[in-house]
Amino acid sequence: MTPETALGLSLPLGLAITAFSSAIALGKAVAAAMDATGRQPEASGKILVNMMAGCALIEALTLYSLVFGFVLMGKI
Repeated sequence: MTPETALGLSLPLGLAITAFSSAIALGKAVAAAMDATGRQPEASGKILVNMMAGCALIEALTLYSLVFGFVLMGKI
């Protein structure tokens, strides 16, 4: 197997795994935040800020993976 073939097969698979993992992580983060808001509605502002920061970091990881995939795609 040539390096070009390996990249051609692994790049889409890696991006798909990253996107799926990001979706699962975002779902869990939002679900946990909604559960926490339901338990303590008076702390909803702090919970929302922390959830948004966490979601931004999760999305950043997904975007870094996408950029990394595009950079490696230039090697094919």
